Amino acid sequence: MAQDMFEHAAADRLRKEAPLARRVAPRTLDELVGQDHILAKGKILRRAIEADRITSLILYGPPGCGKTALARIIAMRTKSEFANLNAVTSGVKELRELIRAAKERRIHENRRTIVFIDEIHRFNRAQQDALLPDVENGNIILIGATTENPFFSVVAPLLSRSQVFELKPLEEDDVAALLERALAHPERGMSEFEINVDGGALRHFARYAEGDARRALNGLEIAMLTTPPADGSIHITIETAQESIQRKLIHYDGTGDQHYDAASAFIKSMRGTDPDSALYWMALMLEAGEEPRFIARRICIAASEDVGNADPQALVVATAAWQACEFIGLPEARIILAQAATYVACAPKSNAAYAGIDAALADVREGKTVAVPKHLQDAHYPGAKRLGRGTGYQYAHDGEDGFVVQHYGVARGTYYHPVDRGHESEFKARLDEFARREQDDDKDEPPPAYSRQ
Repeated sequence: MAQDMFEHAAADRLRKEAPLARRVAPRTLDELVGQDHILAKGKILRRAIEADRITSLILYGPPGCGKTALARIIAMRTKSEFANLNAVTSGVKELRELIRAAKERRIHENRRTIVFIDEIHRFNRAQQDALLPDVENGNIILIGATTENPFFSVVAPLLSRSQVFELKPLEEDDVAALLERALAHPERGMSEFEINVDGGALRHFARYAEGDARRALNGLEIAMLTTPPADGSIHITIETAQESIQRKLIHYDGTGDQHYDAASAFIKSMRGTDPDSALYWMALMLEAGEEPRFIARRICIAASEDVGNADPQALVVATAAWQACEFIGLPEARIILAQAATYVACAPKSNAAYAGIDAALADVREGKTVAVPKHLQDAHYPGAKRLGRGTGYQYAHDGEDGFVVQHYGVARGTYYHPVDRGHESEFKARLDEFARREQDDDKDEPPPAYSRQ
């Protein structure tokens, strides 16, 4: 009895000493804010939880969006045994022991076991594969939580046996509502004091948390603990809030979704001639610690892929920016990158060269190989003349405007289709004129060796 009383007192003390975010965590689905797209009334996940008919799940979303809170709510509602593992601290040994106990429970008690694995992406392939037979046979019901895209971080066989639900970052209003609820929560701590938070301070916590409820609550707790009480109350001002969370949290994984999504948005903004959006996505990447070299490479690619010959200077500017960033570095490199990105974004656009090389490569790989015409073959070796190599070749510089009517193996206009924009419009006009001359001379010329027409 004394031992039980001691353990109860210790558990109560640990609960009171837990972080504020843990003490005020939601206990019901109605208390869980946000995620209406999967947890609103009538949604399949909510119905499954309320009916205690959970199947294996993968919960995917950024930190502080409610993945672990949702798992705890399921644990409180279910009649199944609920086991908790953390992939950072647990290995195959712990996993096997848990599964063995789950099998025995299923056989002897006819009772299911739900296994919650936090940070499941931390399990390597062998550890994830170890779950497969028991998930398949129903010995365990898996709930995995991950901040990384499960379609890259979780093995495909496990994904095929699970439902994947993506949780979104919380909106600023959702975080503010959570903070207001925490201030009125009976277990918020410091119950001997009345806590007053200025509206601007509350909004600062909500905004700078960037959708992470845990970070917002941690900031509020720091403010509560470090503000001296006066007349039986604690008054948290905007200045206190700014000291408690001094910098916005940017959810950005340099090798995950955020990295690729931000880079994609950056490239598409330049392609779409939107320099403002291009600067924003570039600023996000830089602030999150992205290497300037990576951004410079993206600008160079866009300069050729999306601007091309509509403004050949774009590639020159982009390449110069890349080289300059290599020996200047941050923070000044941001200025150089900004100049190059805005130049590419504002330049006239043409993907004609990009489309042309891909079309030519497709024909080389899949079509009939074109033989080099005799008059274009190399004639710079003894005996070439006797073989007819180079016979009939006309030197282009001898013709008017540096052009002679001559077939080069592929019909003109097969791959490269310049647009009527920027510098490329001059290319188009010149090529159209040369095509007209060729048509006028076609009666006396052999047909081209290859044409896609």
